[in-house]
Amino acid sequence: MLLAHPVVLKNLIEQYETLRALHAEAGTEDARRRMEDVAYTLCVSTGTRDVDTALVAARHQLPGARAEDDSLLAT
Repeated sequence: MLLAHPVVLKNLIEQYETLRALHAEAGTEDARRRMEDVAYTLCVSTGTRDVDTALVAARHQLPGARAEDDSLLAT
């Protein structure tokens, strides 16, 4: 499986978190649609099927992530 570049993953994580906050705050259709697009891209980039798993997988691929670190699963 090809792996996305860590910079791309970091950017996708930041975009998703920003859009999730915007959608929670304003609930606009545009924010929801963009959030779904970024979630899909995260899933494809990490080889996963749901956004929560994709976020964990993406964070574990970032520089400095430790394989034994499961702290991301508690969030």
